[in-house]
Amino acid sequence: MNLSAPTQVVFIITIVIAIIGLLMAFGVFSLGAISAFWVMTIAYVVLAAACLFRGA
Repeated sequence: MNLSAPTQVVFIITIVIAIIGLLMAFGVFSLGAISAFWVMTIAYVVLAAACLFRGA
């Protein structure tokens, strides 16, 4: 399995998602029924998928 670095756009998207999750954990705002844990998990999965697939 060859890993590759994610593109800058994908990296920035995951950073934004992670910041949203962090703000949710501190109680700044809420996205309804979804918890901060799942938002952070989504950010990690997107970043991991971008590393696994070449050109993403």
